[in-house]
Amino acid sequence: MILSAVITEAEEGGFIAFNPETGTTTQGETRDEALANLREATALYLEEFPRPLKSGTMMTSFELSDAETAGC
Repeated sequence: MILSAVITEAEEGGFIAFNPETGTTTQGETRDEALANLREATALYLEEFPRPLKSGTMMTSFELSDAETAGC
């Protein structure tokens, strides 16, 4: 089963990892650790709450203008 992972830097240091198909979220000191923790958390989640997952999740990006991010 191939699932998605979104990994971002945490403000306090380290990384946050999120799986959009299940909603599982975890963290780690490195990207690799965050991904390994996400793999484990998602497997445990699916053991507890088995459900069919739809394949074909689309990951993309978009840009906001400076005016749209003013005050952020």
